[in-house]
Amino acid sequence: MSEATAPPRSKAVKKSTPHRSVARSAAKSPAGACAKAAANKASLTLSSKNYSSWSLRGWLLARFVGLDFAEVMVSPDDADARKELLLLAPSIRVPCLVHEGARVWNTLAIAQYLDDIHPRAGLLPEDRIARAHCRSVCGEMNSGFANLRSALPMNLKARHPGYKIWAGAQPDIDRIAEIWTECLTTYGGPYLFGARRSMADAMFAPVATRFLTYDVKLNKPCIAYCQTIMAMPEMQEWVAAARLEPDDIEELDMDF
Repeated sequence: MSEATAPPRSKAVKKSTPHRSVARSAAKSPAGACAKAAANKASLTLSSKNYSSWSLRGWLLARFVGLDFAEVMVSPDDADARKELLLLAPSIRVPCLVHEGARVWNTLAIAQYLDDIHPRAGLLPEDRIARAHCRSVCGEMNSGFANLRSALPMNLKARHPGYKIWAGAQPDIDRIAEIWTECLTTYGGPYLFGARRSMADAMFAPVATRFLTYDVKLNKPCIAYCQTIMAMPEMQEWVAAARLEPDDIEELDMDF
C-alpha cells in the first residue's frame, strides 16, 4: 500500500469528532496523532471517511466490539495521510488505536487486539476451523488485492454506472466473489461467517462500497451480501458522515 508524493504544504488537522467520549486535537501526522491520543482511555485515529478504506475497517472493528473510543481525525491533506490514501506509503499507519497503554496501527493487528480484549464479541467464530478460515480470508484482504485498490479507489460520494473494469483488477474481483460465495454457502449468511458480524465483515466492508460505486457485476449471493453490509447501522452512520466531508482529493475523483 502506498502513497504519492505529498504536497509541499499540509493543512491543519480537523477538529476531532467524539464517539461517546471527548476527542483530542491531533498532531499533523498519523504518528503524531497516535502519540497525542495516548492520554485517552481509547482513541482511534482516522483519515477521510469518504476515501479511507483502512479507517473504515478499524472503525467498524471497534464498533463491533462495543469499544468506547474517541475519533481523532487527521486531514486527508496531511502529507502522511495523503500518501496512504493514494497507496504510495510504505506502510499503513491509519487507523491507529490507542487503548490502555497499547498503540496498534495495522488494521489486522487492531482486529486481533480487539479480539484479545473482547473475546466474547464474536470478531472470530467459536469453531476452530471457522476461526482459521476467518483469519485466512482477513489476512488475504489485509495484504492482497493491490490491483483492486488502485483501479477502484474507495469513494462513497461517487457512483459510476457502467464503469469499465480494468483487466488487471478483474482477477481480484473474481477472487473476492469466490471468498464471499464460499463463506456465505458454508456458514449460511447473512454475514460471511454466519448470523454474527466478524472481523471478516469489517475487512471486506470497503470492498462492498467499491463494488457499488463502480457498478461491479456480481452473482446474487454477493449482491445480497453488499446490501447486508450497507444496511448495517454502523455503515449508514459512516456513509452519512462521509457525505458531509468538504475535502476532495482530485487524484481519487475520476472524471467520466
